Amino acid sequence: MDEDVRAAGWIDRLLPERLNWLSRSTGIPVVFGGSTSTTPQRLVIGRIKGTFGSGLRGLEVRPGSGLGGRVLRDRAAHRVDDYARTSDITHEYDPIVVRQERLTSVFALPITVGDAVCGVLYGAARDHRPVGDRALRTAEVVTAQLSRDVEDRLRPDPELREPDPLAELAAVIEETGDEAMRARLRRIHHQLSGSAPPVTTSDVTLAPREIEALRLVEIGASNVEIAARMGLSPQTVKTYLRNATRKLAVRNRTAAVHEARLAGLL
Repeated sequence: MDEDVRAAGWIDRLLPERLNWLSRSTGIPVVFGGSTSTTPQRLVIGRIKGTFGSGLRGLEVRPGSGLGGRVLRDRAAHRVDDYARTSDITHEYDPIVVRQERLTSVFALPITVGDAVCGVLYGAARDHRPVGDRALRTAEVVTAQLSRDVEDRLRPDPELREPDPLAELAAVIEETGDEAMRARLRRIHHQLSGSAPPVTTSDVTLAPREIEALRLVEIGASNVEIAARMGLSPQTVKTYLRNATRKLAVRNRTAAVHEARLAGLL
């Protein structure tokens, strides 16, 4: 029980950054999600982005109800391209999903921790524009990495129990929309970490494909997963990452992501 509560807490904590990245990298207009409770089992949607209103925030979804409830029941991903008309799900949430938010194409993916479904991640489009297969594959990578990150934080190793404050600060920088505040936070980050000042967009220019590859590295995708997402060979992906690493004057892909993020390139 305690493990489930801790897993839910980490999902709620990590989900906003992953939703922001998913929306930005794929163009999916509406993303949302939340964690589950076990007594009784239900999903509580706590994180939303791109919605018209706040009706989805705090919505409780029971197993078997709606699309998310079907994910909870089946422990598997599901997708519908015409939410209002499909007979594959129940429709008690239509007043919010259909009439308020006007969502049409919706997918939902389970966030699994161990053998349990501890959360659900959603993506949706409006105006009968279906969510593309490539966007869905990216969402699958994001969800899988989120699951791994939560599992890492639940390990008994004391060093993994609490988040790295510098990593959390980097995440805050990523989510900050005010460019002046972002620059100020970057300076604070480098003062605390004792690292060299970050490169700026005027110092380094990355090709669009190099940026896309780094964004997938950022969420933990392997070269094979990146190749599948970008429609390239793994060797080509290696070349893009090698070029980005060289341009950013770092030694590995993890450091490249870090520098590119702080420089505002991601």
